[in-house]
Amino acid sequence: MDIRPVEPADLPALVDLACTVFGPFYLDSLRPVVGETVFANRHGDWKGDYRRHLAGVHDPANGKFAAVALAGGQVAGFAGWAVQESERHGEIDILAVHPEHRRLGLGRALLEHALDQIKATGAVEMISIGTGGDDFHAPARALYESFGFTPFPQVTYTRPI
Repeated sequence: MDIRPVEPADLPALVDLACTVFGPFYLDSLRPVVGETVFANRHGDWKGDYRRHLAGVHDPANGKFAAVALAGGQVAGFAGWAVQESERHGEIDILAVHPEHRRLGLGRALLEHALDQIKATGAVEMISIGTGGDDFHAPARALYESFGFTPFPQVTYTRPI
């Protein structure tokens, strides 16, 4: 496995991977819970949301960085992070590993890489990462807690009018 910075040509693979990884969350976990009105209003274009978000995930001039993990020459996972020097804060923005490459240490390697890159700036005093509290995100929570991140529960309520 190789980890390298994201290149512009990686964007289609990143979008495909994000949709593969997070599609089950949106369609099988979130949608049934929040209902059609809320889902359509807040997340109806979730694939487009990823396309737009990932287009700017690696923008070093604006403190945004991303790396891909390659397995067999293909993008098997990626991580994006940001460094906010004025706040002395780093944030892991996104971490995704293709289902076929899970439980092989790829997520751990990507998280370790991102943390090392953030620490290497010498500009941060803390690093944060967020994820869902649902069953879908349980493996992510376990990974983050194994790195010493402390969870702080947050509840978001939504309802149709």
